[in-house]
Amino acid sequence: MSQPTTDENGHVETIHWPSLIAATAAISAVGIAIGLGLPLLSIILEKRGISSTLIGLNAAMAGVASMAAAPLTTKLAHDFGVARTMMLAVVIAAFSALGFYYAQDFWMWFPLRFTFHGATTTLFILSEFWINQAAPPKRRGLVLGIYATVLAVGFAVGPLLFSKLGSDGVLPFLVGAIIILLALIPIFIARNESPVLDEKPERHFFHYIFLVPSATAAVFAFGAVSAGGLSLFPIYALRESMPESQAAVLLTVMGVGNMAFQIPLGLISDKMRDRRPLLFGMAVLGVMGALSLPFLIHDWVLMAIVLFFWGGCVSGLYTVGLAHLGARLSGSDLAAANAAFIFCYAVGTVAGPQGIGAAMDVAGNDGFAWALAGFFAFYVLVSLARPLFQSKQS
Repeated sequence: MSQPTTDENGHVETIHWPSLIAATAAISAVGIAIGLGLPLLSIILEKRGISSTLIGLNAAMAGVASMAAAPLTTKLAHDFGVARTMMLAVVIAAFSALGFYYAQDFWMWFPLRFTFHGATTTLFILSEFWINQAAPPKRRGLVLGIYATVLAVGFAVGPLLFSKLGSDGVLPFLVGAIIILLALIPIFIARNESPVLDEKPERHFFHYIFLVPSATAAVFAFGAVSAGGLSLFPIYALRESMPESQAAVLLTVMGVGNMAFQIPLGLISDKMRDRRPLLFGMAVLGVMGALSLPFLIHDWVLMAIVLFFWGGCVSGLYTVGLAHLGARLSGSDLAAANAAFIFCYAVGTVAGPQGIGAAMDVAGNDGFAWALAGFFAFYVLVSLARPLFQSKQS
């Protein structure tokens, strides 16, 4: 198989579907497994009598593993190749997933969490780098919109599988491991079309966090709002006397908005010479939507409508931010920047639940909305301050 055809400037001319299918199918399989595994592991630990604090501490290893794996991924891909590194990560993730069933001592779940999420982080970074590198510049938003939509479907299928398989016995762990291993097939088929990293990045890893701040700050806000919002919204809703079932449906509505908006936002971003105004606009809508929650919480229909559109704005920060990153960089710089992108997402997933939970403790239930708005406002401030820093540098 050959690499995607390029024009005289080195830009990919058409969507190269084998590369897109390979990277998207691989990460979607991982998404399904994660969606299955997160509730599965929490329920099992609850049945074993592990305290909520320790369950949360164990779950936090995911963010720690992501932050640790991100700086190493580009080096591994340079030394061993993108496709080979991805296939190794698939095998490690699959055996780690199965290992939870056989690890009877709770302390063993900490290295397993670290290994599993470290491997899946590697897959996320390299699959997004592969897609970004293979996407035509004029259709990058569409390609990444397809990727994000399929990934969102994968995350939705995981909990559905859990509801069917339950938490007893080895079967749910075995199914999760098999689903992950299936990712080997598309990667192996398209292995000769994976991007080649001939050169190592010229800059230190942490430099890439600040190289394209419009993208990395966007994914930090997305990680904080998605992780913190999803984990604490049920508590917020219950404290506002909303039935648990209605709160669950609202989260589903927000997830549907997430899936529905990815491709349209990608298409819109492809028509823009500069994607930063679109990112800025979504962040402003994020602030407005978050601040409206206390006024809408007792009107379920209005709440559902707002969360549908708000969910699309939140997830759009990830998709459009990733497209903006791909438009700015290429080659080893893009691979390293993708790693920094996922690193910032991981930091957000740790900061979001902590910050929002603390705001609710300090300011009461309305602290939930204020903290969400604060994370969006952080991105707005970064966007407004960016030209000032650029003028100083010039």
